[in-house]
Amino acid sequence: MPGESLNKQARRIALIVGGTFFMVLLDSAIIATSLPRMAQTFDVKPVELSIGISIYLLSVAAFVPLAGWLSDRFGARRIFLFSIVLFSLASVACGVAGNLWEFVLARAVQGLGGALMTPIGRVLVLNHAPKTELVRAMSVITWPALTAPVIGPVIGGFITTYFSWRWNFLINLPLGLIAFILVLRLIPSTPPVGRRAFDPKGFVLSASALICLLLGLESLAHQWIGWAPAGILAAVGGLLGWVAIRHFHHVSQPLLNLRTFRIHTFAITNISAGTYVRMGINATPFLLPLLLQLGFGYTPVEAGSYVFVYFLGNLGMKTVTTAALKCFGFRNVLVINGVLCGVSICACATFAPEIPKLVIMAILFFAGLTRSMQYTALNTLSFADVPAALRSSASTLSSMLMQIAMVLAIAMSAILLNVSRVLSQRDTLALMDFSVAFAVMGLVVAGASLAFLRLPKDAGAEVSGHDEM
Repeated sequence: MPGESLNKQARRIALIVGGTFFMVLLDSAIIATSLPRMAQTFDVKPVELSIGISIYLLSVAAFVPLAGWLSDRFGARRIFLFSIVLFSLASVACGVAGNLWEFVLARAVQGLGGALMTPIGRVLVLNHAPKTELVRAMSVITWPALTAPVIGPVIGGFITTYFSWRWNFLINLPLGLIAFILVLRLIPSTPPVGRRAFDPKGFVLSASALICLLLGLESLAHQWIGWAPAGILAAVGGLLGWVAIRHFHHVSQPLLNLRTFRIHTFAITNISAGTYVRMGINATPFLLPLLLQLGFGYTPVEAGSYVFVYFLGNLGMKTVTTAALKCFGFRNVLVINGVLCGVSICACATFAPEIPKLVIMAILFFAGLTRSMQYTALNTLSFADVPAALRSSASTLSSMLMQIAMVLAIAMSAILLNVSRVLSQRDTLALMDFSVAFAVMGLVVAGASLAFLRLPKDAGAEVSGHDEM
């Protein structure tokens, strides 16, 4: 039947796009484990290689505002194919780099590919998935963001230890080739939406704002520069962002169409409550390995076993997400599950070496379950009411805000750890500092989730299939 054929096509496209997302996110997650070996190869200090992480982040920040315009101007599938080729070839360049600066240049090009791939891949899914399939489709393309940060360090460590750090990047060539062929053969061509003029001023302003804001937040988290310069840099980014918003409101053909924020479901899941929820949830994968290694004295392998349980919880919820949203609706799920998610993060504040391992693993598994449900519900409701003409801008804006939330999570976690340490007059981090960070981030998630009570009872009902009657 035609409906069955369309549903199968939507699921197939979501799987292909999700696979490419996983390639990109895994690449970002595994690099940290390779830094010591890479430093030996390039004959530099490991801390100097942090520029390879930073330049990728800044490249993504600079070019992600272009994604929506390129998608509309040249067609989503064409730009998606281009981003796969660019990312794959840049990965090879990273893998064969002979010195630090060759590696940094290749990472910058990789960032351009990643900046285009994520928002445009989401547009492809939105364009081909009917609303009745949107929950399943968004669930598929959400799992890479949930799993890659968790399993990436494990995979990266294995490849670096038993093969070479270079294969962490070279493996993207065959993966990229497979993705390119699948997209070319299985995803229908998408014609350009329109030929609107390019907005150079909007691009410069938005790119500069994101670069300054994210670099400032990253500097606060990793202490690359002093607290004052980092704070000033983040403030400059915020000011440039305000100027960019004013510009987008006053030009006839803006690079980013801010009318998307007039859609209540998109605004609440991406700006207000959604940003705080994502920030709190993203803090856990950052804090957990540090807690287990610095607070418990565990080896990376021992810590990895607990992180793996957290990862299993993320996967376990995938089988019931669609049914839960249909039964309870987006509003109830986002409120109730969000509060439970916050409580589970707060529960991590009680972790101590004397707590039975099974209890810790049970809490982490539950935290993974609620994290997965909240992410899928947020990402699906974001686009439930977005019309076709605004999808490219909506996807670009959503990607930008998600990136900000992710960096905010690390920055705020680092600030909480250091403030707790300083107030306790200690030179090194202790178990109490992690307890404070987990408790605050958990309360942020629970409190922000209550804001979803402002949603109407039938929010996203066409997508979830929920019936209040």
